[in-house]
Amino acid sequence: MNATTRPRVVIIGAGFGGLAAAKALKNAPVDVTIIDRRNHHLFQPLLYQVATAGLAPNQIATPIRAIVRHQKNATVELGTVETIDTAKREVVLGDRRVAYDFLIIATGARHAYFGHDDWEQYAPGLKTLEDATEQRKRILLAFERAELEPNASECEALKTFVVIGGGPTGVETAGAIAELAKKALARDYRRIDPKSARIILIEAAPRILTAFPETLSANAKRALEGLGVEVRLNKAVTHVDETGVTLGDERIASRTVIWAAGVHSSPAARWPNIAADRAGRAIIGGNLRPPGHDNIFVIGDCAAANDASGRPLPGVAPVAKQQGAYAARVIKAQFEGNPLTEPFAYIDYGNLATVGRKAAVADFRGFRLTGFIGWLVWCAAHIYYLIGFKNRIAVALDWTWSYLTFDRGARLITGDIEDEHHAQAAKRNAA
Repeated sequence: MNATTRPRVVIIGAGFGGLAAAKALKNAPVDVTIIDRRNHHLFQPLLYQVATAGLAPNQIATPIRAIVRHQKNATVELGTVETIDTAKREVVLGDRRVAYDFLIIATGARHAYFGHDDWEQYAPGLKTLEDATEQRKRILLAFERAELEPNASECEALKTFVVIGGGPTGVETAGAIAELAKKALARDYRRIDPKSARIILIEAAPRILTAFPETLSANAKRALEGLGVEVRLNKAVTHVDETGVTLGDERIASRTVIWAAGVHSSPAARWPNIAADRAGRAIIGGNLRPPGHDNIFVIGDCAAANDASGRPLPGVAPVAKQQGAYAARVIKAQFEGNPLTEPFAYIDYGNLATVGRKAAVADFRGFRLTGFIGWLVWCAAHIYYLIGFKNRIAVALDWTWSYLTFDRGARLITGDIEDEHHAQAAKRNAA
């Protein structure tokens, strides 16, 4: 360590894990630097609500500086990491270098297309606010274009929405689109009937929500079908393009496809030259550190870690938060002269997933909830974990209003609108 200054802890990424580590070091005799390429912390579990016009972007995001403004030992630097110089103990951000004594990498993950990266332009996923607002634009524009489309088959393709992936994100997105189409937009159009929209959820496994018990998975499927969602199981996507999705011999014409089927790590493993798994996640030990790097911790979705039984830890927020707190404890213990040698142990408090208005499934170590009670628990948990009292109140009020009126107040189409659909239609007519 530097003999003339306090130990320097650099945290790359201000997600759940990174912020948990920073907060746990609040009273430690260290200087904390948080590096992120965006200036806000994002509550990713509610991104689909922004994408389906249920919430506004500012309701699920908080400026990082506002979060740590009262933490005197913490500073924030905006920048994109290019590499990590482990020999000099420096994080390289273009022409800037940030020195560290301890490094915590918590940079999360992006979408994975299983070798078909060309599909991303036709089936984007949900990981950032930009992703969510773009999805919102695509979904709302599909109805606007359908309203003006004279060709019946093209109109049906515009009103067909395909969600690929039956995990929590896919299930929640499909249910939210169904409620948007069949409730919130039901009386807003004159030429089309939004209630006739097709929402198709595709899952390659035999059931959705595979991390949940089978009974809850079956309950969620019934709830989705009750909303009018077509759930297609044991179906693998073989092709995606601008006109739709192919499942083996079956073709589904759709102009709005959403990807929720897999993730790939950020370059976290590549920066310090750490061994990685097939998903690009850094392979770490039970102490959350890669071999040969006792002062580097890798946590959250960019880390490949196992629990005490050898099973991979899930890529969920509670894992990242507990790992961040553990890394901070290890660092603090070193200065207190009582090094922490116990490996990280994840405490699983349960899983939650909402299917739609008044429907959710919850599994708390065998204690299971469904339906309206499950939905209330889901709402309470997500409001509780939002950062900022203002955000909690705003989200609670919006959800209450939506529940009572079926309305969605964030139905805004923002950004540049390139009407490719009508450009293609003009070409067809000219031909």
